[in-house]
Amino acid sequence: MKYDFIVVGHGLAGAILAHTLRRQGRSVLVIDKPKPDSASNVAAGLVNPVAGKRFAKSWRVDEFLPAADTFYKALEAHFGQELYIHKPIYKIFSSIEEQNTWMAKSAGSNWSEYILGTYTQSLAQPTIQDPYGGIMIGRGGYLLVSEMLQLLAAELLAAGLLLPERFDMAQLQLTDEGVQYKNITASQLVFCEGYQVVHNPYFAWLPLQPTKGEVLEVQTQNFNPECIYNKAVYVVPVGAGLFRIGATYNWRTPDEQPTREGEQELTERFSQITSQSYTVASHKAGIRPAVRDRRPLAGRHPRYAQLSVFNGMGSKGVLMAPYLAEHVATALTSGADVMPEVNISRYFSLYYDYINHQNLQP
Repeated sequence: MKYDFIVVGHGLAGAILAHTLRRQGRSVLVIDKPKPDSASNVAAGLVNPVAGKRFAKSWRVDEFLPAADTFYKALEAHFGQELYIHKPIYKIFSSIEEQNTWMAKSAGSNWSEYILGTYTQSLAQPTIQDPYGGIMIGRGGYLLVSEMLQLLAAELLAAGLLLPERFDMAQLQLTDEGVQYKNITASQLVFCEGYQVVHNPYFAWLPLQPTKGEVLEVQTQNFNPECIYNKAVYVVPVGAGLFRIGATYNWRTPDEQPTREGEQELTERFSQITSQSYTVASHKAGIRPAVRDRRPLAGRHPRYAQLSVFNGMGSKGVLMAPYLAEHVATALTSGADVMPEVNISRYFSLYYDYINHQNLQP
């Protein structure tokens, strides 16, 4: 039982990396215990080429978006199932000041291909509250993340390439040839554990901040499902009068329990978008792997070259993961360096502080 790679974790990052490595002709074993309330399963799976309140292009979107389109289109063809839904995003201005900020920003922008229209007055849709107008963002959409993960996991399981169990760090041995786990050997092992990396003795020094996010699904009628709405929260149409609202950001209590406070925050923000009546169909929470500089974490361990990490996608994972997985897979198989913006080498000083504090060998 020898493989080129063991991938630990089958959330969004791990699943896309494992699939990419296999597509490149590498033998891969995935180890992951299914977890229905993982961040990937709870997430709305949004793709938005325009970044938040700053009204700027998302980081490297001109590279990430074509790669994401190609990857998810290929997956849809492979499984014969729609997974990536393209929808425009209506970003509603919250004030005249925000409208003015956008007008000033857009005057000098060179990325009009992502903007379908600017509205300085309400669209006059009876169910939408947008007195200051907004912008319609093109080339956005959302991925059916949970459905994609289930399809990829079932394929791996059928091929005998998925161990549906929790990875036992005590069973891991580092060898001159790579790694051994129980009776399995591999040349390289990549940890894609999400926020659980904070408990990983090899990578606990990385500055990853577990961040709780809560989402609601609500049932409502006569609400336009032709676009995604954004004003402090996202409202994503997921079919048959069902809309997903999210998400909250909570660094203080990073657990996976939905809270009354989270539900109240989401419903209050939803009421700023529409006056339509609704009923709450479900309320879930997950923990995102957020990073202080909002850039993913990828690359080899500073001491053990057979160990790597691919993590920290945060809320932009659906957009970033296909491009970065291709890049990281190529780097790990060729011996090249991972791009500096995401390379964990930018935090190697934290590693040496960590080992000195723990009185370990460098």
